[in-house]
Amino acid sequence: MSSEALDYTLSDEDELVARPFVKWAGGKAQLIPEIIKRIPKKYNTYYEPFVGGGAVFFALRPQKAVLADINSELINTYEVIRSNLQGLMKELSHHRYEEEYYYRVRAQDRDPLYSSYSPVQRAARFIYLNKTCYNGLYRVNKSGFFNTPFGKYTNPTILDQKNLTACNVALKNVECLVQPFDSILERAEEGDFVYLDPPYAPLSATSDFTSYTREGFGPDMQRKLAEVCVQLDKKGVRFLLSNSSADEIRELYQNFQIDEVYASRAINSKAAKRGSVVEFLIRNYT
Repeated sequence: MSSEALDYTLSDEDELVARPFVKWAGGKAQLIPEIIKRIPKKYNTYYEPFVGGGAVFFALRPQKAVLADINSELINTYEVIRSNLQGLMKELSHHRYEEEYYYRVRAQDRDPLYSSYSPVQRAARFIYLNKTCYNGLYRVNKSGFFNTPFGKYTNPTILDQKNLTACNVALKNVECLVQPFDSILERAEEGDFVYLDPPYAPLSATSDFTSYTREGFGPDMQRKLAEVCVQLDKKGVRFLLSNSSADEIRELYQNFQIDEVYASRAINSKAAKRGSVVEFLIRNYT
């Protein structure tokens, strides 16, 4: 692909349609209308400590934002889109949709030399794997190595110049950090707004739930997050939290407003388990 082909200019209309640059388990694109209508009309800094694909952030386009996640590969990709878009698009243009090639790229994080890869190389690999792996599912094993198998698609779009450019515009003045949620939220002050989209509590012991980090996010972390929300409330920080409709979540947040909404589960290895389910949107304001 020529350098000219990588030169993309947004129209005013394009700037309004930035969307997640990766598919993400639990992504909120389908619930955007329900979420947006519950977000305060005015706030100071927007915080999103489980940013994932960033569907809510890209829909809101807040003036001042702090995005965070403990997935360093994800946050590196956000930073590269913000600061080195042309380098990223050039690197992405070299990737191709072939099964043997996919597994070679997937294995790169097992190589001791992977730590010497540039931020641009890592970001391009991250997007490439997401666009070509099975069901767009980011999954790592206990050693932290990406292990999702190759996905069968018809000509997947590996380099989406238009959307990456729109994302670059949306991220221009945004702070992106690799930090746990409790550390990030210590910074939040009265008048700020926090959107929380943690890994969901499973609805049953047999739920097909896959963590996107090797540490996982079990019951102890759900309780810790609820404690952080209590502290946010005491500080006058408004929050909106998405989670499953598990009984433990209803109990943890019984003192806050809990709304039930319906969402479809698209990422599941078993087709029979895909479909509409009840989810909770929890907030500390009216």
